[in-house]
Amino acid sequence: MKSILTLTVNGRAREEMVPDGMLLLDFLREKLGLTGSKQGCDGGECGACTVLVDDQPRLACSTLAVQMHGRRVETIEGLAKGGRLSRLQQQFHEKLGAQCGFCTPGMIMAAEALLRRDPNPSRDRIKAALAGNLCRCTGYVKIIDSVEAAALEATR
Repeated sequence: MKSILTLTVNGRAREEMVPDGMLLLDFLREKLGLTGSKQGCDGGECGACTVLVDDQPRLACSTLAVQMHGRRVETIEGLAKGGRLSRLQQQFHEKLGAQCGFCTPGMIMAAEALLRRDPNPSRDRIKAALAGNLCRCTGYVKIIDSVEAAALEATR
């Protein structure tokens, strides 16, 4: 069966016909061409598919698209404005938090949710907010430094 899905993605109202069993990750990547969110583990374990739903982090690989009816979804592509990286994206670039880049969209979206709730989080709060996101390249130091730098930049 299929349903008409009405939602807002990255600030743009959308209405799409989707199969009832389609995952949000597949909807974003296949239907909308938003390929920033990654399919890492396909089981809600790694966080590479993290998006924001009504400002809260959500795993797109374990969420049905039809559950997003009437909701606001933001992907990594939606953070940049006018071709300019967001301060968080810029800090990931400058502080080398991206590494190979596979986990980066999920890390940034989880961090974005944190910074919206707590613009000046402690290092421990940053670690807790990113706990559901796995990086296979680093010991997370540069990732945490990137989030911390973005928070500091916002308070200047």
